[in-house]
Amino acid sequence: MLTPADTDQFAAESAARLIRAEQTGLRLAIACRTLVTGLAFAWYVGAPFLFSDFEPRLAAVIVLLIFTGVGVAHLAVIGTRFDRSWMKYAVYALDTLSICALFALIPISRADQVPQIVAFRAYGIYYLFPMVAFCCLSLSWRLVIWTGAMCVAGWWGAFVWVTSGMGRTLSWADIPPDATRADYEQVFLSIDFIGRGNRIEESVMLMCAALVLAVAVYRARGVFFAQVASDLEWHRERSARERVSALFGKYVPAEIAQKLIAADGPLTPQRAAGTALVMDIAGFTKFSAGHPPEFVIGKLDAFLSDATDCVSRQGGIVMSYLGDGFLVTFNAPISVEDPAGAALRTAQALLQVARNHGFGVRVGIASGDLVTGTIGSTERQSFTVYGDAVNLAARLEGLCKALGVSVLADQQTRNAQGASAPLEPYGDQRIAGLADEVPVFRLKETV
Repeated sequence: MLTPADTDQFAAESAARLIRAEQTGLRLAIACRTLVTGLAFAWYVGAPFLFSDFEPRLAAVIVLLIFTGVGVAHLAVIGTRFDRSWMKYAVYALDTLSICALFALIPISRADQVPQIVAFRAYGIYYLFPMVAFCCLSLSWRLVIWTGAMCVAGWWGAFVWVTSGMGRTLSWADIPPDATRADYEQVFLSIDFIGRGNRIEESVMLMCAALVLAVAVYRARGVFFAQVASDLEWHRERSARERVSALFGKYVPAEIAQKLIAADGPLTPQRAAGTALVMDIAGFTKFSAGHPPEFVIGKLDAFLSDATDCVSRQGGIVMSYLGDGFLVTFNAPISVEDPAGAALRTAQALLQVARNHGFGVRVGIASGDLVTGTIGSTERQSFTVYGDAVNLAARLEGLCKALGVSVLADQQTRNAQGASAPLEPYGDQRIAGLADEVPVFRLKETV
């Protein structure tokens, strides 16, 4: 059964589960990013073996090597005591700003007359999109926005750095309104064309993509927390039902309490052919008069606890405790195979349990139709059983005292068991409330 402390622990474990998921996602993101930079490094260094005219630039080799090393180092500390929340932001800032620095600082040509702005036109901002995509694996919407912002800032920083060193620049504004093909060729195809409008469009598109991905990650986290809240609510409801069932089960049969809680309303009356058993302790009034109340209650509680266990082992239900005894039903409302046989076996066990506790008992058993259901007002109800078999079992228990026997059963119980029944005839007896005498049977072990 869950306690409030258990539900709080469950909530804490759920939060820890999200943190572990974030760490796993961050490892995957950094691993992908490191794999890409590692492959880029291997390709860049190995390209001269495939293309004899290709000559790697030392600065690019160093940058790619640093990128790969940083990724490996970050992977090593994620989830350890050396991990810090700011590290992932620093790593992605370093990556994005370094990529942008490559556009600004690594010469596009060894010839001095080729401006660096050509790098922006030859390659483009799409090199930064994978950085934003990798961030989504971390399940951190803040990191996605941060990386998108770093991409835009770094891209514009590199662009401004490059264009500020150019003696002459051309852009879309330099194309006349009624431009001809020659005008476009002169401006757009010029090596000094910087395309400021293109940089604006690129930045807006990248930032929009970052924001959309951040919203997607945020919603994914919301779904996770909603699932956690749903699980927690389910556990709390289950815990509450278990507490109610345990408390309710002290006053009504546990099986009935569970049915009532599951049905969330009164149980409809049910009719079944079953067997009723009524037990009472012989001489209990005299016993209780000779002992302190605390001692009497303790002895009675211990005996009834063991007696109830006997009933449960045979599939019976203790419908009510009657002072120093109880009323038991078999096959109503819980199905039991061979209810008459189960009642007789229970009676035999009760005799032994009574002897173990220093008591004697009287038991009446009768079979027939049993009707179970809830009765009472809308404010207060009780689950009960009624039928001729219940009344007859109670009267047979009372007859045991007059006849000096321990267990008496009716004809229908005897018929249900046939010749194998551990019963012997005890003649026809007059039963209170019945006009004619009826045959009764006593348990053979009581002879």
